Amino acid sequence: MIPFNKPYLSGKELEYIKEAVVSGKISGDGIFTKKCHDFFKNHYGFQKCLLTTSCTDALEMAAILLNIQPGDEVIMPSFTFVASFEAVLSVGAVPVLVDVDDSLTLSPDAVRKAISSKTKCLMPVHMCGSMADLDALVSICREHKLVLLEDACQSIGASYKGKYVGTIGNAGTFSFDFVKTITCGEGGVVMTNNEDVYIKCDGYSDHGHDHKGVDRGADLHPFVGYNYRISELHAAVGLAQIKKLDRFLEIQKRNHSQLKNILSQVSEVSFRQIPDPTGDSCTFLSWFLPTEETTRAFVNEMKAQNIFAGNFYWYDNNWHYIRKWDHLKNSTTLHLLNNEQQAALKKLQSQDFAASDAIMSRCISTAISLLWTGEQIKEKGEKMVAVIKKVLSEQTVTS
Repeated sequence: MIPFNKPYLSGKELEYIKEAVVSGKISGDGIFTKKCHDFFKNHYGFQKCLLTTSCTDALEMAAILLNIQPGDEVIMPSFTFVASFEAVLSVGAVPVLVDVDDSLTLSPDAVRKAISSKTKCLMPVHMCGSMADLDALVSICREHKLVLLEDACQSIGASYKGKYVGTIGNAGTFSFDFVKTITCGEGGVVMTNNEDVYIKCDGYSDHGHDHKGVDRGADLHPFVGYNYRISELHAAVGLAQIKKLDRFLEIQKRNHSQLKNILSQVSEVSFRQIPDPTGDSCTFLSWFLPTEETTRAFVNEMKAQNIFAGNFYWYDNNWHYIRKWDHLKNSTTLHLLNNEQQAALKKLQSQDFAASDAIMSRCISTAISLLWTGEQIKEKGEKMVAVIKKVLSEQTVTS
């Protein structure tokens, strides 16, 4: 069995957890949380950041503190993770889903067509390790005076023209769940250069505490907040992981390049468009076959040979593509949606995503493991190439 998405743990994680437990301070405001904050500020160039329990919470809090109000429209891609629209719905705002292009991220043309008088925010989601066309999206935001909130959950370490994704918009978020490049087990982070946003974020994430007292009991509460604080135990795991980020990225890029070279032997295989190829974090190799029929045949044959693990056919995926989100389109929630939200979700039932379908129905994303050896990559790539050639030859014979 070739591993594909198991976290790369070195042993420091357990050492740091023990240290946190011995300290007796595990509530989320200890030394490991502080060191994680310091890393992100120093490494990514943000003045302020705040670790949270998850990236879903980070997105929700960022939306609130960027003044995204009930009824405001937030434009996001049809290919994302469900947390993106969940966070928008949770603050009473309206998710407006639009087509992706062959970068697998927001199509700037689709964004322009979707802007209305109610549009408040663009939320590019930097899927599968790469990045959206941020020059185009920043330009749109400036033209229409919109907020840019980057969901960079899947692309920690990726960059766009010399700047890290997540640092280019008004705020950015990362995820640290167990399948990300670095993990806390669960966790997220909000990053911003806006002092007012940070101060509100700091209080809002901790029940509205202003953190100006000598202890929590002395704090005042200038506003109502909630509890989005990461635990010190999760931060301890995160600190051990963060210190290895550059090494992880180096490994991912090497493994990505080796696998891509093998698949490139097949002329019918093409690859996703990367707005800035040098900035790809290479968590996935995303590639295309000529037709949906060929792609489905590849998926079926890989499953028949029990070698599909680590490959993702997003078109049929329940978590990541609009096609399978019946719970969203049917407004199946356990809490009340406002009128604007209900109307927008009803519209999704009949909205045409043909442009996205044409891309996603032909796309396979292969997760790049940090644990692969060179021989395992060669074995995996050669098996994939053999299956691709098999289905292509069979379709040639039957056509």
